[in-house]
Amino acid sequence: MLAVFLCWWRPLTVAALAARFEVSTRTVQRDLQALMEAGVPVRTTPGRGGGWSIDPEMTMPPIRFTADEASALATALAAASASAPFAGAARTAAQKIVVSMTGPASAAAQELAARIVALPSRTDSAVRTAVEQALTTNTVLRLSYVDAAGRESDRVVEPAGLLTADGRWYLIAWCRTRRAGRGFRLDRIAAAAPTGEQAQPHDLTELLLGSAAAGAMQPMALASLTPSP
Repeated sequence: MLAVFLCWWRPLTVAALAARFEVSTRTVQRDLQALMEAGVPVRTTPGRGGGWSIDPEMTMPPIRFTADEASALATALAAASASAPFAGAARTAAQKIVVSMTGPASAAAQELAARIVALPSRTDSAVRTAVEQALTTNTVLRLSYVDAAGRESDRVVEPAGLLTADGRWYLIAWCRTRRAGRGFRLDRIAAAAPTGEQAQPHDLTELLLGSAAAGAMQPMALASLTPSP
């Protein structure tokens, strides 16, 4: 509730927040600390008229979820595989949702999330971070990749999207080295380095249908990606 209030209201001091919620200033300070630890962009503005608020430029507009919706989101995000792209962001998002909930709904969401275990990832965290950044900024990546036969090669790729199939994640990209669409299993990427060069736009469906990763999906699943004549 405090997080939602800070999004909507002007900056308020700890004392004003304590009076608003009828709690002690120590409770407000503890809750503010919990929000910051969860990654919520809480900020304090000094001087007259200053106080605590959430930076509007760093957040989405407040969304009102029902208790069931918030619990479902928190649980689904907590269940995200540790090897999945953007898994770190998913975990902090789950924490923010739980922190913003109050009463029995918060306790229920935390209890359910605590019963979900994400096993350690075989994907190097540095590789996953590089892939995430390349997709977010649309930049070219230089990869060191090991194929199914154990052969290692250097590739320069233009990332287009991600594919998940049978519990594995693939980077779908235009491979400049092979001059074709390719799918790279994330757990087979030995190293990934951003080049800073902007990637050209590519049709994800065409790359997916032409990539090695497409073999990880059943033909019927891929058929839905083919445009109708």
